Amino acid sequence: MCDYSLHAMASRPAKVGETLVTTTFPRTSTRGFAAEGEPGVAVCLLPGTELAFEQDVKYDQGWIWTRKTSFRVAKFGVVEPNVPHRHHDAIEFPDGSNVLVTLLVEGQRATVLQLPVVHQISGRTTRAEEHGSTPAAAASAAGRSCEVPAMPSDEAGGVGGHFLQAGDCR
Repeated sequence: MCDYSLHAMASRPAKVGETLVTTTFPRTSTRGFAAEGEPGVAVCLLPGTELAFEQDVKYDQGWIWTRKTSFRVAKFGVVEPNVPHRHHDAIEFPDGSNVLVTLLVEGQRATVLQLPVVHQISGRTTRAEEHGSTPAAAASAAGRSCEVPAMPSDEAGGVGGHFLQAGDCR
């Protein structure tokens, strides 16, 4: 996902193992992630993408002051997605605190450790689906498909499971 203010920028999805750099994009006041060697292309992250920074993460606080966290790992996510015309892209630290991506100090390098996995539910049905008692069955009956994020391991610092909801179906 790329923040609303970057919709006019060239962008592409993140890749596992690549190194990203925090940058302010040309003709915007928005900071985000770009790949090394592609400074004008915004690299978009899906919620749940895990990042490892080379150093403790630094971010702007106020006009002149910067603050340094005690963390080098973070998970990408969004905050207040229903509030229009504001930045939503954020990173979450292991202690649960968040920092907007647009506040990250420029020039920080981070490696993409893991992308969230999305499973496409196959044409096979379970007994519950045959009886229409799951969102996937309801979607199937309506001619739509469902994508279900995988459940990352808590050992790797991931979040708990995701239950399929009607909103996950298209």
